[in-house]
Amino acid sequence: MLYLLIFFSGIASGFLNVVAGGGSLLTLPLLTLLGMGIDVANGTNRIAILLQNIVAVRNFNKGKMLPVKLSLLCGIPAAIGSVLGTMIAVDLDQNILKKVVGVLLLIMGLFFFIKPKMWTGESNKKINIPVVTLTFFGIGVYGGFIQAGVGFFFIFFTAALLGLDLVKNNALKVFIVLLYTPISLLIFLLNGKVMFLAGLILGFGSMIGAYLGVKFALKKGVKWLGYIVFATVLVSGISYLV
Repeated sequence: MLYLLIFFSGIASGFLNVVAGGGSLLTLPLLTLLGMGIDVANGTNRIAILLQNIVAVRNFNKGKMLPVKLSLLCGIPAAIGSVLGTMIAVDLDQNILKKVVGVLLLIMGLFFFIKPKMWTGESNKKINIPVVTLTFFGIGVYGGFIQAGVGFFFIFFTAALLGLDLVKNNALKVFIVLLYTPISLLIFLLNGKVMFLAGLILGFGSMIGAYLGVKFALKKGVKWLGYIVFATVLVSGISYLV
């Protein structure tokens, strides 16, 4: 029954991760119910992240919504950062980190409320390559270290720095995550932090969720995505602070 629950949570998390973010906030607690430590749950979850983003990138590309050059510009520094994040071996108080992330997510939610045009339409922003590189390197560090909630940071900064709408935002996000996830997964594997059976069950569910998420994003467009992202940012931010 628990594996069945993990499969359905994979569907939900795959959908959420594609259209907004925060899907790992559903899956990580469930994986720990199987007796995994949070480190093994974090590593096992990367199997699902990898599989769902393969599906998402393929379908966003078929829908001609994937800005490939911009994705590479942001994805390469993020991939490098993810190596550092995954290999971090310092005595970091995760409770403090979660509080900081919670506050940042609520600030993002405030921006969704007070600047809705930032998310609903594209703008011709002049791209500052050093700022973009450093920003996405930093997000990659966080993604490699924790992953949960990283999609919100990608969405916020691709809108703020690149001027993309939410549909292309999400397409770029899943491409970047796909780029660095194999690296993180390999490092977790080499350190014995992955349970394949649970990861594959979660992954198969997340592939279904990702497929449905892309279909929803392409059909409903930026308005509906805005509602979902706003709601999930607020819920995720509060969950980090509680």
